[in-house]
Amino acid sequence: MIFSWATYGVAPASGKGYDRGNVPVTERERAIMKSFHACLLGVAVSALALSPAIAADPLKIGIVAPVTGDYAILGQQTLDGAGLAARNHDIVLTTVDESCTDDSGTAIADALTAEGVDIAIGFFCSETIRGAMPALKQAGIPAITLSARSMPLMATALENGWPLFRLAPNDQDEIDAIVKFIMGEWSDKPVALLDDGTIYFREMINSVRNALEERGLKPVLTDTFRPAQEQQLSLVRRLAQAGANHVLVGGTRSDVAILARDARQAGVNLTLLGTEAMRAQQTDVPLEPGVLAIALVEYGELPPSAALVEQAESVNIIPEGYVVPAAAAVDVAEGAYAAAGGDPARLAAMLATQTFDTPMGPVAFTEGHELAENPYFLMRWQGQQFVPVFDSDR
Repeated sequence: MIFSWATYGVAPASGKGYDRGNVPVTERERAIMKSFHACLLGVAVSALALSPAIAADPLKIGIVAPVTGDYAILGQQTLDGAGLAARNHDIVLTTVDESCTDDSGTAIADALTAEGVDIAIGFFCSETIRGAMPALKQAGIPAITLSARSMPLMATALENGWPLFRLAPNDQDEIDAIVKFIMGEWSDKPVALLDDGTIYFREMINSVRNALEERGLKPVLTDTFRPAQEQQLSLVRRLAQAGANHVLVGGTRSDVAILARDARQAGVNLTLLGTEAMRAQQTDVPLEPGVLAIALVEYGELPPSAALVEQAESVNIIPEGYVVPAAAAVDVAEGAYAAAGGDPARLAAMLATQTFDTPMGPVAFTEGHELAENPYFLMRWQGQQFVPVFDSDR
């Protein structure tokens, strides 16, 4: 069974994309429901907390994002989302172009400091963060990255006391989500692990296999297949001979689509699970309905973002990509500022200890300044798009 919009009493922003029906409400769904209702009250609460009687100065947020060059579309999404969240709030936004070159971080930090920002969001590149954070720490300016996933980067930040927080997955989150799903849903199934031989997927599948075996689950088959083939019938036969019918595939969307097609045509019943790579553009061979993926959701399709989506569409902004995360970062910054009583010096402490209602749902950070909730979802292909699967009946 799949997550139902009826559970929340709202319609999907796009008018499509989710199965309907009554399903049990999980803890994660309940949290998102609470967030949806709380976000309707959040503007009023934040406005009260930041009223002139309490905070005489507006919250000054720096936006560090690529507004020129090849990745300008990401910068525009960030500016759109931040602008929507800041509209009619006592917030001043300052934009600094992020070139992502090795020597750009210091100049970006200098620009933010010169503008007197209280907090900065964006930071798409590790190079920027490594160069900017020493000066931002000295200036007492926390930063929220929307994109950088590097775990060594965050380890360096913690070691040096940088006030850096990550509103994005880290390099380990996808693996953790895959392992959690397999142990929770496939632990009694004959599981196979496949990789396409590339370094990225070979290392990912090896990490998953080690984690599963540490938990007592030994795959019936671990294999490497040749990618980018017109057919995968020999692979289907190997899986059938091993008795594997639940398969994690470390490979491209195209390879998964071909494997699913060939298994169907051969009459071999396989449940296939892909990775975030499944969110790539559709290929010549369409995916079979029911193919699963562990991937990031498009937040603009979930209930907590409903009000923001309506606001975006009213001004012809498409709420995709970084629009919702950027808006969420502004809400997090504003919530921390309110919790700090308008004192910028206490912003980092509030970021580390509070939970914030945002268009992404509830946001809180761990002691390691990572997202407290793994942002990866189980997704199912339904012929036109992937949709989140919330319920445990999978």
